[in-house]
Amino acid sequence: MPFADRKHRRTQRSAPLLPKDHGGGEFDGASFSGAVFNLSTTIVGAGIMALPETLKQLGAIPGLMAIILAGMLTYKSIEMIIRFSRAAKTGSYSGLAGDAFSGAGRNLLQFCIVLNNLGMLVVYMIIIEITSFIWFFWHGEIAKLDHMLPGSGDVLSETWSQGVHHTGVMEEWFGLHWWTTRCSILLLTTIFVFAPLISFKRIDSLRYTSALSVALAVVFVVIIAGVAVIKLIVGSIGMPQLLPDLVDQAAFWKLFTTVPVLVTAYICHHNIHPIENELKDPSQMKSIVQTSITLCTSAYVATSFFGFLLFGNQTMDDVLANFDGDLGIPFSSLLNDIVRVSYAIHLMLVFPIIFFSLRLNIDGILFPHAIPIAYDNRRFFSVTLCLVAFIFMGANSIPSIWDAFQFTGATATVSVGFIFPAAIALRDTHGIATKNDRVVSWIMILLAVSSSTVAICSDIYSAVKDSWVKTPELYL
Repeated sequence: MPFADRKHRRTQRSAPLLPKDHGGGEFDGASFSGAVFNLSTTIVGAGIMALPETLKQLGAIPGLMAIILAGMLTYKSIEMIIRFSRAAKTGSYSGLAGDAFSGAGRNLLQFCIVLNNLGMLVVYMIIIEITSFIWFFWHGEIAKLDHMLPGSGDVLSETWSQGVHHTGVMEEWFGLHWWTTRCSILLLTTIFVFAPLISFKRIDSLRYTSALSVALAVVFVVIIAGVAVIKLIVGSIGMPQLLPDLVDQAAFWKLFTTVPVLVTAYICHHNIHPIENELKDPSQMKSIVQTSITLCTSAYVATSFFGFLLFGNQTMDDVLANFDGDLGIPFSSLLNDIVRVSYAIHLMLVFPIIFFSLRLNIDGILFPHAIPIAYDNRRFFSVTLCLVAFIFMGANSIPSIWDAFQFTGATATVSVGFIFPAAIALRDTHGIATKNDRVVSWIMILLAVSSSTVAICSDIYSAVKDSWVKTPELYL
């Protein structure tokens, strides 16, 4: 093996999954603005669409407070990761976990990142395909997407007779053709959008698409805020519910199912080191994190408040689904199309950012002692192809956006965002943890474990209850 490659051979403890200098031409380091755009794009994914639903569950005041608190805890967890990584002289999150908990901790963290990112990317594909193609509604709920799986023509016909048919943008514009079907749109998107963007070996190469992604998210926030303000001025909407409506014990336990969605909305820990490793001035990373979280929290608060104000108790699990009817203002149809198209493009541009760390960590699990994947083109493209194929198939298997977020958020995401940073601080192998670090770490662990346990139990209870309602003969 040439010495130039051998010197980059990855160690279990401290080597970054992707070195700052990995060839491919001159690179002087990433800029502050490019890093902010990449980190903000990592944060603002599809989670923003589920946040108005959290206000519906929690009420406006507790919901907004929870969003801000989640942002503060996320910043603290990332700050601890950065500080402890420098003490451990490691350039990766998994390397930091390995420093604190040896190889088992490293592998467990990588598995959680892979599970989290896979779940998120599957959800992104689901949203993109239903945005482009078609929605079905039944009794005000998003119909199960398994009615739309390929080859389910009979079930699709039954859904037409039972529910209300809502066309997607492509069908509205061009009619129903083979190239406007779900699979065709998703396949074309994968080939002509995802494939070129996930082929970059340096995350800074995505800074321009990330800037566009952030801009499109801002467009969504501006539209939803503008529509809500206009309708509030004309008096067509009232004040939102300020506190949760606890009608029974089940309603109380359901409040905890919002916590995984909040955590999912802020997850970005897996891209902290890849972004920092490419910075021209790594000492700027703390300011980059502050700027990104402040920007994203502002967008989350505005979207949640104005979305809940606009749709009230009719707010759906995925607020994007609310933009499929008359908004009660002029140019309603045009605004609906702008929102759906802009957000679909936004998610297409978020996809490669999340995929970047997914590929690095799955490669770290499968080839822990190999040279960085950026140096091995065969391994790079093989892993990329397999992951894209897996995500594509998974997008046709997950029935509900809300369920997918609850599952990944209640397990892997909570571990990546809260449990691992807190455990690393409490382990404190280099003796740098402060009293505040320990207090905040215990708060994060208790909050993560308790809320996740309740959320998982609530999900199981809801699934059993729904199954009993649909097929009571199975339980008699």
